[in-house]
Amino acid sequence: MNPPQLNLSVIGPVAVVGVGAMFVLLGEVLLSGRKSFLGRKLTESYIGSVLAGISILSLGIATYMAGAVAASGTAQPFDVGHPMFQLDPFSALVTAVIGLAALLSCALSMQYLAELRINHGEFYALILFATSGMMLLVAAIDMLPVFLGLELMSIPIYVLAGFDRRKLRSNESAIKYFLIGSFASAILLYGVALLYGVSGSTSFAGIRAGFDPANPLALAGLAFVVVGFAFKISSVPFHQWTPDVYEGAPSAVTAFMSVTVKLAAFAAFMRVLTLSFEPLGDLLGNIIWVLAAATVVVGNLMAVIQENIKRLLAYSSIAHAGYLLIGFVPGTAAGYSAVVFYLIAYLFMNLGAFGVVVALANRGQDCERMSSFAGLAQRRPGLAALMTLFMIALAGIPGTAGFTGKFLIFKSAVDAGQVPLAILGVLMSVVSVYYYLRVPVLMYMRDPGEETPRPELGAGEILVLTVCAAGVLYLGLFPNGSLPGIGEVHVLDWARHSVEALLPGTPAAMR
Repeated sequence: MNPPQLNLSVIGPVAVVGVGAMFVLLGEVLLSGRKSFLGRKLTESYIGSVLAGISILSLGIATYMAGAVAASGTAQPFDVGHPMFQLDPFSALVTAVIGLAALLSCALSMQYLAELRINHGEFYALILFATSGMMLLVAAIDMLPVFLGLELMSIPIYVLAGFDRRKLRSNESAIKYFLIGSFASAILLYGVALLYGVSGSTSFAGIRAGFDPANPLALAGLAFVVVGFAFKISSVPFHQWTPDVYEGAPSAVTAFMSVTVKLAAFAAFMRVLTLSFEPLGDLLGNIIWVLAAATVVVGNLMAVIQENIKRLLAYSSIAHAGYLLIGFVPGTAAGYSAVVFYLIAYLFMNLGAFGVVVALANRGQDCERMSSFAGLAQRRPGLAALMTLFMIALAGIPGTAGFTGKFLIFKSAVDAGQVPLAILGVLMSVVSVYYYLRVPVLMYMRDPGEETPRPELGAGEILVLTVCAAGVLYLGLFPNGSLPGIGEVHVLDWARHSVEALLPGTPAAMR
């Protein structure tokens, strides 16, 4: 029996992040027993900053490693004989974006956690463990590592949602997320079991080869898998947990999960559908059409009546899940590449919006009521300007990343003959302008209330808000341009190339 031919570089990003998590846990134990470090007195806040630095370093290395694979344009399986993981241009690009999102989330969290007096090392370890699960999930080409990555992603986030143990609302959000997430995982696992029963394999290629659309068990397995992923991406009618969890979790946790979970879940969903179920184009398209339409409508209409900024952004997240699902309906490379680009744009838009919410936390309290933003332009004009930029980007105003992403999504739907769905998406985007612009109206046209925002920003918050603002403007104005001092940053071409590698058999006319 020949030994397995393992390519350890494939799991390099996951391994680096996992080792980083171990160093964070070990570092907290060692530093907590000392009185000083590098000539400075050790406080809980300083220890948290050191551990955040370790986390950022490990995530930076992992992001660089994944980016190098994406740039090479090659597909590298972990085990040639039994490929369960594979870094190809698609999974490597998404892995790099997830690493960047987690890195920015760690930088954003340092000052916020210190403000709430919960700057503990296990926070960053949980972020790293969840990120390693996401990287594992998007690189999987077998249902077993899909489930493993999904659980490794979800379990740390359950804990993070209840990280502020002193607040009942945070504990409540963790319990809700845990219970509903467990049901979703069980449903997905049952679907995988049915697919294994009809195909005799858990690999994507084996399921595709053995899938029989005429077999009721095969259709049931497909339905359960779709429902499992629909929970993770907050698609209607499986979205009820999202506003409660977003509201109850600490804002830094909500910022992290709102971006990274969506990135990983949508990328894995795309990978599963394209590599396992592509022959069921019409049936699958009709199912996703209904999910997309319902998600866009419910997300936008419910956001209109919200008076809490985190709940508003939660329903906004649901609406954006609907826009992303519109890109799935055509089943073309153009639609899927638009989804990849939109996910990258969503990273900067949503993380920036939550970054402002995090930066406003003061005296141990989140600044999350809509009324808290009244008169912000008089007290913090810079933050008000940034929040306005992120709001108009989420609304899809021209000149921002949100407009470019929505244009590509709707264009792919129109080109595939899905004109009614594209029109529905445009109409709901018009509705979204109302609730997104409520925030700038409050900031610029109302007098300040009694609540006072935090007077200064941390270095991490400044970094994150700057990067997000630059990303929103760059992807809106120059999605295929160059940056001075950096060179060519052709994000749109990266998205197209990654999807073409994922769908090598796609006819040129469908791209």
